[in-house]
Amino acid sequence: DFLFFWGAVFLITTTLVALLKKENKELTPTKEETKGITDTYRLLFSIIKMPAVFTFCLLILTAKVGFSAADAVTGLKLVEEGVPKEHLALLAVPMVPLQIILPLLISKYTAGPQPLNTFYKAMPFRLLLGLEFAFLVWWTPKVKHEGGFPVYYYVVVLLSYALHQITLYSMYVAVMAFNAKVSDPLIGGTYMTLLNTVSNLGGNWPSTVALWLVDPLTVKECAGAQEQTCATTVAAELCTKAGGSCVTALDGYYVESVICVVLGFGWWFLLGPKFKKLQDEGQSSWKCKRTN
Repeated sequence: DFLFFWGAVFLITTTLVALLKKENKELTPTKEETKGITDTYRLLFSIIKMPAVFTFCLLILTAKVGFSAADAVTGLKLVEEGVPKEHLALLAVPMVPLQIILPLLISKYTAGPQPLNTFYKAMPFRLLLGLEFAFLVWWTPKVKHEGGFPVYYYVVVLLSYALHQITLYSMYVAVMAFNAKVSDPLIGGTYMTLLNTVSNLGGNWPSTVALWLVDPLTVKECAGAQEQTCATTVAAELCTKAGGSCVTALDGYYVESVICVVLGFGWWFLLGPKFKKLQDEGQSSWKCKRTN
């Protein structure tokens, strides 16, 4: 109901803006070089073909693979283990002031000529928090009692989320600062939108893959029926018909968490220095060649 209500408000508001707000037809001098959507996309392709930008895009598209299991699956696993959704939602409230303050604090370190250093330094801590999240999920059923969960459990979850937010915003603000630094001033809006879109995509596609891989990586056994397995949906049905039940022997989330952290540290060791080196590229490496 909440999502339906605000979705309706959003649709109505944006529709009214589209219908009632008129463009200013007065011609004003501007430095913007793109005239329409075709020119804009042509310009985007010319930007992305530049070696420095192309390298940045490839690296940022793979940089967040190590966080995918922790970011995308942990909350769902906590709910699966019995943590009420409304309690997890309430834990997001104290995160709001932190999310407002963090960019202000972190910007002091990213405002200089090498903002990606902050990204590089925060990355191993965020990767280790992925293992801590996996431990948190494993620990959750062990502290559960009939009345729910003790207060100290929620304190631990809150602290874990707070530490995660610190590392997340350190990396996020660093990339935003770098994008602002290298964007060509004449087409800054178009340029920054491209880089930020690629950066967002670099976080979204690994999360989608991580969600999809949880089930294939999960190992289930058929308890109560001999010579039956739960390897496939059909096998699981046969197990149930034989009087057994499928029991999880190894949760794919834990397997995925370890794999992601290993891949993340591999990226940090092998590609992280190359990512930092992009800061040493001259301004000319980021300026696109424009034709009159």
